Amino acid sequence: MHLPNVPAKVFSFSAVVVGYLLIDDLTANEQNALGNWLMLTAQVLCTNAYYKQVQTERSETNRNKTPNTEETIIMMEKMIKAMQEELNALKQSKN
Repeated sequence: MHLPNVPAKVFSFSAVVVGYLLIDDLTANEQNALGNWLMLTAQVLCTNAYYKQVQTERSETNRNKTPNTEETIIMMEKMIKAMQEELNALKQSKN
């Protein structure tokens, strides 16, 4: 998929037009659900693109360095711990 080759203002305005067109066809709850879905989709795209930029920057500045496996392990362990704590909090709030 490729984005259209149009001026930035036209591209942005098209989002406004689509948003207004959807308002009349959806209930408030449907608008909310779709809006949240679109925001999540946008966040995934932004996060992925930004991380690709970080990786490119790192590879340009550290061409001869190999990835530090120990740092990766530590980071992933922290992420797992944070997710486990969040899961436990959700389980406790359910009871």
